[in-house]
Amino acid sequence: MELLAPAGGMEQLRAAVLFGADAVYLAADRFGMRARAANFPLAQIPEAVAFAHSHGVKVHVTCNILMHDSDIAQLPDFFRALDAAGVDAFIIGDLGAFAIAGQVAPRVERHVSTQASVANAEAAKVWHSLGAARVVCAREMSLADIAQMRRQIPDDLEIEAFVHGAMCMAVSGRCLISSYLTGRSGNKGHCTQPCRWNYKVGAGAPGASETAGEYLLEEEKRPGVFFLLEQDETGSFLMNAEDLNMLPHLADLARAGVNSIKIEGRNKKAFYVASVVGAYRRVLDGEPWQQVAPELLDVSHRPYGTGFYFGEARQAVDYDGYEQQTMHVADVMACGDGKLYALARNRFEEGQALEALVPGGAAAPVEVRNLCWLPAFGPDVHDEGAPATVPEALDRAAADDWLPAPVANRSCNLYRLDCPQPVPEGSFLRARVFRRSARHG
Repeated sequence: MELLAPAGGMEQLRAAVLFGADAVYLAADRFGMRARAANFPLAQIPEAVAFAHSHGVKVHVTCNILMHDSDIAQLPDFFRALDAAGVDAFIIGDLGAFAIAGQVAPRVERHVSTQASVANAEAAKVWHSLGAARVVCAREMSLADIAQMRRQIPDDLEIEAFVHGAMCMAVSGRCLISSYLTGRSGNKGHCTQPCRWNYKVGAGAPGASETAGEYLLEEEKRPGVFFLLEQDETGSFLMNAEDLNMLPHLADLARAGVNSIKIEGRNKKAFYVASVVGAYRRVLDGEPWQQVAPELLDVSHRPYGTGFYFGEARQAVDYDGYEQQTMHVADVMACGDGKLYALARNRFEEGQALEALVPGGAAAPVEVRNLCWLPAFGPDVHDEGAPATVPEALDRAAADDWLPAPVANRSCNLYRLDCPQPVPEGSFLRARVFRRSARHG
């Protein structure tokens, strides 16, 4: 199976490539569903494609927003520019955009976005007849649904499915509130419009306990029918979906006929991308999932679940926030001759036990010894002639330019420490520090 990784910017793309992605998906500065991500200016796409292709990695570009006429008018030039940049696939959710891409950039594969909510074989076959090379499954499909669809669609139509990352109550752009509260699904034509209901909240109804933080919702048209609402000092979380984690079930996905497994996260930082991509790569390459699973606890996440693959997705009703077992403290910029050069991201100090997250294997211990700081480089250095890039700074630094420093506490500054074992450039240093967001029940 292809391992498809998110790239919200150039740092994330490099991390995805170095830690084992077979393909990356990204957005230009228009038409993507993750507008808050750094994304890529259109002029930077050729550089991104060249880097990925030099490592044998494909590049898919998202164009999956809800399209209006003003958007459609810009698409021919947009698709031609991406074609010229050498991208391998477009991920498209709109039928009009899909048709335009086929007309103006026929070389580029067209993949049907999860925004199109392909949840059955007949829909998949229609998209295939129009030129789709791949469909991205609607997120509410079960593993059995996917296997059944695989048996009914053409062999050359690929299936892509999400395996990791954030979920939402409105899966595939569809609202699930009616189904959650009444068992009547708006996706099947039975929406009860609970978003418009008038509710009363009380603790005096049978079964409710105010001291336990339990309250009941009573809807005005159904007096005496109560919905349990659990609340603590931070509030109540009715629509707080668990994060998806299918690491233990990759063989099941392969048997169901999935061609590409997709990690969500174009708003995530490079450390997150490296950690998650690296974990899935190791299991795909044969390591037992039980051995690798703790890596997914090290990055920021909500409680994990398996989405809709084995039944109804769950909500984390007592939790609104994230936790992680480690903190990203530095990026490894170079290593050699017994020295490691790191760009600081968070505080670390002399004598601290760190771990190096490296491509292709388990994390390695690194103890901070003889920590030094390079004052000549950093965001606060504005001297004329100061080095502008990390490679330039390292190339120009003399031995006496490095000053002893008990603490690395300047973000985006360069530090050096003793490191007898080799650590590849592009690795990350992390500290084993448990963190939990403030809004936790």
